[in-house]
Amino acid sequence: MARTRTAEGEAPPDIETLTFEQALAELEGIVKALESGQGALEASVAAYQRGAALRAHCDRKLAEAEQKVQAIVEAPAGLTLRDLE
Repeated sequence: MARTRTAEGEAPPDIETLTFEQALAELEGIVKALESGQGALEASVAAYQRGAALRAHCDRKLAEAEQKVQAIVEAPAGLTLRDLE
């Protein structure tokens, strides 16, 4: 998959290193850019591919968070959130 370039011309960071918030912010920027209809077709396709990868990354991060919350809910009585950190 071709990597898109940032406004400064450098390669964007590896998706796996991004936090949920960073990935979501980048994904929102890609959606906004694609919705504007500005840009060449090839760049739009590359941006769409990165957006799909960012969405998958966000989905994984959300699933991880859901598992942590579920562990807290199912934790034995007496434990607090601080105990599970």
